[in-house]
Amino acid sequence: MSAPVPASLLSLLSGARGMALLGGAIVAVMSLAALAAPWLAPYDPAALHLDHILEAPSAQFWLGTDALGRDVFSRLLHGGQVSLWVGFVAVGIALLIGLTLGLAAGYFGGWVDECVMRAVDVMLCFPSFFLILAVIAFLEPSLSNIMIVIGLTSWMGIARLVRAETLTLRERDFVAAAQLAGTGTCSVLFRHILPNAMAPVLVSATLGVAGAILVESSLSFLGLGVQPPDASWGNMLMDGKNVLEIAPWLSLYPGLAILVTVLGYNLLGESLRDLLDPRLRG
Repeated sequence: MSAPVPASLLSLLSGARGMALLGGAIVAVMSLAALAAPWLAPYDPAALHLDHILEAPSAQFWLGTDALGRDVFSRLLHGGQVSLWVGFVAVGIALLIGLTLGLAAGYFGGWVDECVMRAVDVMLCFPSFFLILAVIAFLEPSLSNIMIVIGLTSWMGIARLVRAETLTLRERDFVAAAQLAGTGTCSVLFRHILPNAMAPVLVSATLGVAGAILVESSLSFLGLGVQPPDASWGNMLMDGKNVLEIAPWLSLYPGLAILVTVLGYNLLGESLRDLLDPRLRG
């Protein structure tokens, strides 16, 4: 019989802390694999092996090859770099816009609040993915355009979160004391209010990375994202859809990579929300 699992280990792996550990481990492994892609990949992701077209996984090609004889494992690693880079940069742009507008709307109120919130309402009227599709269709498909467009269409939720937190924090005694002491507006906003409003923003940003990865993969799958011969999990899925019956590994492995990465960020984000919000603690 196998040894029983210690109760302390079971308690560690259950609940929000367990989800945070699992999500963090997944994110760390996927990120390290993407960063180390130049050293871990056995082949150049664009190298053609014309005598090994659509070869099943083997000792030479661990995850098989595609219709041009390119190594799927090498492309998967380099595609992870693209997906994670898009996720972080797009969320960074959304954070910059959302934090700035949310702080201004919550702190100053009045017409500033009205303008910001009406802009948020207008942006939320359009389904985000179709808005991104419409913008990308008029631009040259490139990685930089994708990151910028996703960031410019993803800041609304962050702005609303920061505004709500700022409306509460600006009435606190420590903010009033800073204002009475003659502290400048920028200092009050960025030294006193912003650090105390970051908990929900951190959760939103973590979940936003997963969303940005899904959007980039969808755009690349539709041919509007990363262009060949550059590797992306989305365009790897597109390459595999026409040969799904004879070469299922071409769609299986990038699909699993997207699934595991998005799952990791979602687990991490949800557990952070539970840990940082005292109302949700058991």
